[in-house]
Amino acid sequence: MNSWDAGLAGLLVGTMGVSLLSNALVLLCLLHSADIRRQAPALFTLNLTCGNLLCTVLNMPLTLAGVVAQRQPAGDRLCRLAAFLDTFLATNSMLSMAALSIDRWVAVVFPLSYRAKMRLRDAALMVAYTWLHALAFPAAALALSWLGFHQLYASCTLCSRRPDERLRFAVFTGAFHALSFLLSFVVLCCTYLKVLKVARFHCKRIDVITMQTLVLLVDIHPRLVELSSSVPIGSHWGVLSKCLAYSKAASDPFVYSLLRHQYRKSCKEILNRILHRRSLHSSGLTGDSHSQNILPVSE
Repeated sequence: MNSWDAGLAGLLVGTMGVSLLSNALVLLCLLHSADIRRQAPALFTLNLTCGNLLCTVLNMPLTLAGVVAQRQPAGDRLCRLAAFLDTFLATNSMLSMAALSIDRWVAVVFPLSYRAKMRLRDAALMVAYTWLHALAFPAAALALSWLGFHQLYASCTLCSRRPDERLRFAVFTGAFHALSFLLSFVVLCCTYLKVLKVARFHCKRIDVITMQTLVLLVDIHPRLVELSSSVPIGSHWGVLSKCLAYSKAASDPFVYSLLRHQYRKSCKEILNRILHRRSLHSSGLTGDSHSQNILPVSE
């Protein structure tokens, strides 16, 4: 393994570590705080967080194994399953971001009627739509045998090995990007432009909105460029683009959850509870050891 591969492997390991810890912390905050769970955005955050965790524990390790071994890291069935999940989770993540931006738009532009417009039932229906939408493309790709190991990205993802299907695969890939990335990007831009008109004097809100829009940009995939024979892409750049796509799973918890006051408060409460239990445990052990020390003296 050369220095490039070693660097990419290290980047993947670091991304996996940050993503696992940050998304697990968001999930812990959701489980701990009833106030957060009662709000409609909690469903969108839960959907996004669970998807990021699945990507972290299933897809990232297979890509890491592919980079290290320089070949398909698993059997065909497992690779097709990972490719199915890769396509589904990427689409679900982008649509979840769009749903969160719609929720933010309703909350800022219609604050007095927010609870009536964004109920838990409405949020559940939006999550159900994101699942159906996100399942459509990997299901079609599975039926067309367009899921497998792609050497360029060292990943199990969308791919077509037959030259006679190049045009059909290009059309499918274009439709996939238009109805996932481009649709989400347009929704984010439209909703946040409305929000910025209301909150244009609040610099912190503007910074967060800019971060959320930029996070979506890492989902831009060079597969469309790859389909053009006049623009060859090296395998190292392909794997690097995959690492950037995975970095979204590590950054989403900070952009959408952990920087918010409620989540910071929940994290502090969890930390205080852990420290309190440790202090009680250590004091109990100290008391036991002290009583054991003085017993012989009393006798």
